[in-house]
Amino acid sequence: MPTIGDVASLAGVSRSTASYALSGKRSISEDVRRKVNEAVEQLGYTPNAGARALATSHTKIIGLLARFLEDEFAPAMLQYIRGISEMAAQLGYDTLLVSEEDGVRALQRLSNTRMVDGFVLLNVAEHDDRLPTLRNASQPGALVGLPDNTTGVDVFDLDFEAAGRLMVDRLHELGHRELILVSQPEHVLKRGGAYVWRLANAAYERAEQLGVALHRYFGASSQPEIGNDLHGYFDAHPAATGLLLNNEAAAAALPTVLHERGMSSPQSISVIGRYSDDFAKTFSLPYSAIDSAPHELGRRAVQQLISRIEGASTEADRTVELIPPVINDRGSISAPPPIA
Repeated sequence: MPTIGDVASLAGVSRSTASYALSGKRSISEDVRRKVNEAVEQLGYTPNAGARALATSHTKIIGLLARFLEDEFAPAMLQYIRGISEMAAQLGYDTLLVSEEDGVRALQRLSNTRMVDGFVLLNVAEHDDRLPTLRNASQPGALVGLPDNTTGVDVFDLDFEAAGRLMVDRLHELGHRELILVSQPEHVLKRGGAYVWRLANAAYERAEQLGVALHRYFGASSQPEIGNDLHGYFDAHPAATGLLLNNEAAAAALPTVLHERGMSSPQSISVIGRYSDDFAKTFSLPYSAIDSAPHELGRRAVQQLISRIEGASTEADRTVELIPPVINDRGSISAPPPIA
């Protein structure tokens, strides 16, 4: 394995000059920097993370704390993880994914051993038990998800309240007066999944304001249960002309359910979901949807976190950013079918 000495020898400079050229800690001429970079590329040199941490107090690693929960749709979570790790890599940082169930203990361990320079938290609950530990950590943290208390952290999320209102508004404008809303399982809400009630409550309030009947359900997160749930909702509300989905498993199951019932969208029922564009492509979903924006949320969280790690942001710059929802129209919404 090549060393910094090998790089210096090939570039024709001293070991310390090669180190300074790579770390940026001292002013180095562009000609010398170019020679050192060419030597690095030719040798395939990779700086030792431990030595780099001792020299710079930075590991160039971000800790990503995520939980793979049985009652949530795993492919949706992977979209967030991918967005965060790709953005970190673009900015020169590696990502350490930690998915153990005890997130508090994991965060304490990583912080105390200084294995990472900062943290990004996913699966953020309304009253998240990891936040007190994160606020006391010496490393900064950013959240993808909105807790009840945002003190001491940067927060990035979709504006779920605005998303619920937008869904109802769009179908009401087209003439729909009876809708079904399928949310995540109820225990997701009970353990702190605030995005569930944020969207559902806002949609229900807007429906009441507009005189629209909105039937709210907590659907399952896997097959065949969610398919059976959808059949049950359609049976219970045959006059409903619009379907709102805040449940990725329901969106993935819907094409089969509609086919089994001899229905189509938007001819039989208009559909608006809430999931990422990548998710729609993966499952070939033809439904209009509000993009949950996992890549954009990950990009913003990582950029802000690294800004703090590298000293470009201060406590006064703490931010809570809610991305405005936008419906990507894929042709599944139209005026309701005429009453027979």
